[in-house]
Amino acid sequence: MNGAEEPGEAPPDGGAPLLEVHDLVVHHGQLRALDAISLRVFPGEVYAIIGANGAGKSTLLRTIAGLHRPTTGSVLFDGTDVTGLRPERRVTRGIVMVPEGRRLFESLSVEENLKVGAAYARQGPWTIERVYEMFGWMRERRNQPTAQLSGGEQQTVAIGRALVANPRMLLLDELSLGLAPVVVQRIYGMLPQILSTGLTVLLVEQDVSQALRVASHIHCLLEGRTTLVGRPTGINADQVEAAYFGLAGAAAPGPVPEEGEA
Repeated sequence: MNGAEEPGEAPPDGGAPLLEVHDLVVHHGQLRALDAISLRVFPGEVYAIIGANGAGKSTLLRTIAGLHRPTTGSVLFDGTDVTGLRPERRVTRGIVMVPEGRRLFESLSVEENLKVGAAYARQGPWTIERVYEMFGWMRERRNQPTAQLSGGEQQTVAIGRALVANPRMLLLDELSLGLAPVVVQRIYGMLPQILSTGLTVLLVEQDVSQALRVASHIHCLLEGRTTLVGRPTGINADQVEAAYFGLAGAAAPGPVPEEGEA
């Protein structure tokens, strides 16, 4: 595949994928926002969706989270078809999203926002107390309205709100949007600690260099179509640029292998 792999090549241990998306088509009215998207994400991976504005990245994450209904195609989680499940049912299965723009309840305090995240929580290691241990500043300001926090602090609360639901897969939509580079680095610096608890991460990121630094797999979208899939170590800058901007010579993605073929 010209240096790229199949969308979600199986790990060496031959384990099963945690998330499978098959031939997903999504419309916004008459606009086809996603066109036959397929991917597989394995436990413990950081799988990054990259692409320019309007590529369909957030639509893909929102569809996986249950916030958009696909026209055709399917979403499987841990081998079970969840395509028809409501968002809160997906949360109880372990799919939890940190949305673009954070979407906190700004009139509520930090702790009240964290309690919202725990409403559909699964059993697991993450509690509000553990979030306070990870983000030391939150305990002191737990009664402060989130409207009074900086953008980076609000993003951290949004991540904490997702963690207390004890996800198996964390969907991160545009973490870096509107934040200073130093704040972005600080937030992404938390990923290893989060992953150490057994989480799998599927993230959307417009900052390609940031995605390449943290991801085990890269999946590029352009106008709702897959243009490149691979490991950061197996693709080069020219391929990424061609796939991102739709330039001639972009590596064409191959078909998703059938179960058992990888």
